Amino acid sequence: MLGICLSIIFGVIIGLFFQTPFLSNSSDTFIDLGLCLLLFFVGIDIGDNSSVFSNLKKYGKKIWLLPISTILGSLLGGVVGSLFLPISIGEGLAVSSGLGWYSLSAIELTKISPELGSVAFLSNVFREVLAILTIPLIAKSIGSFESISTAGATAMDTLLPVINKSNSSDISVIAFFSGVVLTTSVPVLVPLIVNIFKL
Repeated sequence: MLGICLSIIFGVIIGLFFQTPFLSNSSDTFIDLGLCLLLFFVGIDIGDNSSVFSNLKKYGKKIWLLPISTILGSLLGGVVGSLFLPISIGEGLAVSSGLGWYSLSAIELTKISPELGSVAFLSNVFREVLAILTIPLIAKSIGSFESISTAGATAMDTLLPVINKSNSSDISVIAFFSGVVLTTSVPVLVPLIVNIFKL
């Protein structure tokens, strides 16, 4: 978290005081390269845990309901949020389609509007912080699957230890699967919603 905050502060300082024509004209290229690099490392992370997929067979097709319901719930949250905030339904859906992956959604939406990118970044960071605080309570009071859903895309990496500590060990496999599906969905969902609503 500290590294992310320092990166943003450093970027703001560069943008305010050291902006050059090269940086202005090349920013989209750098954003695309950064995005490809992020996806590359996600792929490495998935490949490194290949044994997880063999363990998923015992859960059958029902396992797909968790990431699908998480996507639908997140998008519904974006619609509800847009009713109370000065953003359109399309913008609310675009922000919520980050599913907790703050870096990627912020990068994509900053191309449209720096303000919208900032909202996407902050809302997804807040989602992760709230998930860290509430996963143990949700797992104990409501259920294991609900605690996984709270984490969104981060269920496969940063919040997996929290999920594992708050639930039985077999839930970690489901959390990883859900996180992989959600992480893979974000690069499709965000541009799709941007195009549908012509943002």
